[in-house]
Amino acid sequence: MFVAGNFLSALAQVLDMALTVYMWIVIIRALISWVNPDPYNPIVRFLVSATEPVLRPIRRLVPTYRIGIDLSPLIVILAIYFLNFFLVRTLIDLSYRIR
Repeated sequence: MFVAGNFLSALAQVLDMALTVYMWIVIIRALISWVNPDPYNPIVRFLVSATEPVLRPIRRLVPTYRIGIDLSPLIVILAIYFLNFFLVRTLIDLSYRIR
């Protein structure tokens, strides 16, 4: 059963890295949106295409007309932290119990 435990441990580590990278992509996208970037820049296009499918549904749920600030990146970052604390740690604990 140690193979399944090692697999779950590796899966948890890869998921942790992927969530961290995506969190930084969301942060960079939020920071770049403050300076009105060139929409034809390949980096900006990548950031928009990587984050917009996640941010758009949250923008529909959380209206910005009352606050004037887009809170969707903050909500996504909180969701990433939740997934990191819950899902990744659960996989790590499960992998230790299987071994």
